[in-house]
Amino acid sequence: MVTGIITAVITGALIGCVYSLIALGIVLIYKTTQVFNLAQGEMLLIGTWLTWTMITVANLPFWLSLIIALLFSILLGMLIERFILRPMLGQPLLPIIMITIGIFSLLRGISIYFWGGEVQSFPPLFPIEVITIGFIPVSTHLLAAAIMATLLVIVTYAYFRFTRGGLAMMATAENVMIAQSLGTNVKAAFSRSWAISAMVGTLSGVLLGSIMGIFFGLSDLSFKAFPVIILGGLESIPGVLVAGPIMGICESLGATFLDPMVGGGIGDIVPYVVMLIVLVIRPSGLFGYKIIERV
Repeated sequence: MVTGIITAVITGALIGCVYSLIALGIVLIYKTTQVFNLAQGEMLLIGTWLTWTMITVANLPFWLSLIIALLFSILLGMLIERFILRPMLGQPLLPIIMITIGIFSLLRGISIYFWGGEVQSFPPLFPIEVITIGFIPVSTHLLAAAIMATLLVIVTYAYFRFTRGGLAMMATAENVMIAQSLGTNVKAAFSRSWAISAMVGTLSGVLLGSIMGIFFGLSDLSFKAFPVIILGGLESIPGVLVAGPIMGICESLGATFLDPMVGGGIGDIVPYVVMLIVLVIRPSGLFGYKIIERV
């Protein structure tokens, strides 16, 4: 029993780190533009499929395939921001959300048209072995993916905190009008946030694809990032780093101990139950902040 709990906790924490990376892409856009991008999963999928195509069809090495996919993802993010989202600046929230749903549907249609719905094996990025830490078996592949995801989140946070471009994005997130009056190129900050988010999406998709293969449903895993975002705080990058493993552990424990009782499915539901509880008790999340307006 104890071994099962510890194994579930470790496995959940590791996969939760990858969830943190997916959530990061959504948080980056919301933090800068106040747009909740529901198409992040499909942007993730397109970049992952392109990487797979470059490796298996074009027979390019992995590093070159990934670079090509990242460059394409950056271009895709910038084009979406420039020609679809930018004309909607200042519009009500609901139409913008509906547009991101439209982008989701368009990109899904493109991915199914070009790559179909069959599961394809993705070349492993790391050695597939099982090591024993104490008395707990751990997959080296999952461990390496978790480490990579965590490092990418930390690097992105460092970019926001210590670079000129990142500080411009933070200033834009704080107040667009003030940032613009101080000489910040707000449009460039918006474009940069979408570009970085698309790049992060591709990286998280490649990590997930190397673990479970690649198929059109891979994008649906992006919805597991929403409980992570709510728990961590809508605009908090450190928040997703902490909330990802927590939600991964909740999911893993539910799948390990509750699924056998009801025939499955509870593990997928548990993070959303936790999300609803967080929304009731602490809507701003663990690291979010409350905005108080004088009326």
